[in-house]
Amino acid sequence: MTSTINGGISFWYADDGIPAPREPLPGDATADVCIVGGGYTGLWTAYYLKKAVPFLNITVLEAKFCGYGASGRNGGWLYNGIAGRDRYARLHGHDAAVRLQQAMNDTVAEVVRIAAEENIDADIHQGGVLEVAHNPAQLTRLKNFHAAEIAFGEKDRELYGARETADRVRVAGAVGSTWTPHGARLHPVKLLKGLATAVEALGVTIHESTPVTEIKPKHAITPYGTVRAPYVLRCTEGFTASLAHQRRTWLPMNSSMIATAPLPDDVWSQIGWSGRETLGDMAHAYMYAQRTADNRIALGGRGIPYRYGSRTDNDGTTQAATVDALRTVLTRLFPQLAGTDITHAWSGVLGVPRDWCATVTLDRSTGLGWAGGYVGSGVATTNLAARTLRDLIQQDSGQSGPTDLTALPWVNHKVRKWEPEPFRWLGVHTLYAAYRTADRHELTAHTTRTSRIATLADRISGRH
Repeated sequence: MTSTINGGISFWYADDGIPAPREPLPGDATADVCIVGGGYTGLWTAYYLKKAVPFLNITVLEAKFCGYGASGRNGGWLYNGIAGRDRYARLHGHDAAVRLQQAMNDTVAEVVRIAAEENIDADIHQGGVLEVAHNPAQLTRLKNFHAAEIAFGEKDRELYGARETADRVRVAGAVGSTWTPHGARLHPVKLLKGLATAVEALGVTIHESTPVTEIKPKHAITPYGTVRAPYVLRCTEGFTASLAHQRRTWLPMNSSMIATAPLPDDVWSQIGWSGRETLGDMAHAYMYAQRTADNRIALGGRGIPYRYGSRTDNDGTTQAATVDALRTVLTRLFPQLAGTDITHAWSGVLGVPRDWCATVTLDRSTGLGWAGGYVGSGVATTNLAARTLRDLIQQDSGQSGPTDLTALPWVNHKVRKWEPEPFRWLGVHTLYAAYRTADRHELTAHTTRTSRIATLADRISGRH
């Protein structure tokens, strides 16, 4: 059995290599737009702004290197989920939420289109998203989820029983599933690197190894100098808490992943998965997985969900207990993989707002903007956020009027801050302990009802 490479940012970087470093900010500078954060949100925003207004002077500042955070560590799910849709329906009406969902459906196709247009080979395969249920309570939630997606306009979604589920992927014990075509598997780092190359080719300046310590109106302050710009956009997702005065803005939630060795053809003949759908489940502490281009399974879930004081890790090193827990999930789904080598393990953080709603904002009085709080669905949502920031800036600068995107209900949504420590740490760890307890109860109780423990946890956390 081979040893597991633990950390090293992620398997995706081990597979595709750490990029050559770009130069840090050389000193004080000016720009028309300064973007803080070189992940998907920042790079997509720079891409669409520069495409729309080629004469704009755009500078991207990145603390480590582009894609160091969630953009280079995620599960490679390009799909149409968006955090907070149900809340937006309650706040702004059902039709507004339907428009938001349709925009997300279209976003999956938009990312695929741009990748092809820019010749970015990111191992994209449009197999859709399959989410499975393992017990009666999960099946009830799955059917309710399926009905809700249909009600929000997703007429091409399909509901499967156990046999139809097995025709796609033979997940042990699966009693049903729901599938949407609005999803694709991809290699996150290949997409990120290709996007960064495309952005630079357009004339955008990217400075790496340049941590921004504070954002103020028209100023992004770094140890190397200050960038002054009419618009300063915060695109820092799970690392937002490292900025001055932002510690309680978004909670950096930890998520962990493992990747198997490439699996031989005889194993794939037992598993199926020829459609290469992204795979999820209906557990409260849910998992997410993909079949990679080189025939591994990359699977993720929550390990230690949160570190005291909103701390974030450095290189993705993952606790042995978390690796073991994810291996257990893997072999529960696919028992024939018992003993299969786990070649890589890694972790990263995603941004969680207090009400679990992704947002896009431009404060027209200060020129400060931000997008994020994707709660784990950022591979596609970052693209919609970027196009929305583009439209908001063009509207504010008088280059265009309102658009369909600027009218979406997540624009300029206000969220209260997280509780101070130690209440933040205690709350998050207690809630995830409750979700795991609820999952164990549902596996053995054989009831169609969701555990009341999970229902209570959802209410307290603000997830619903």
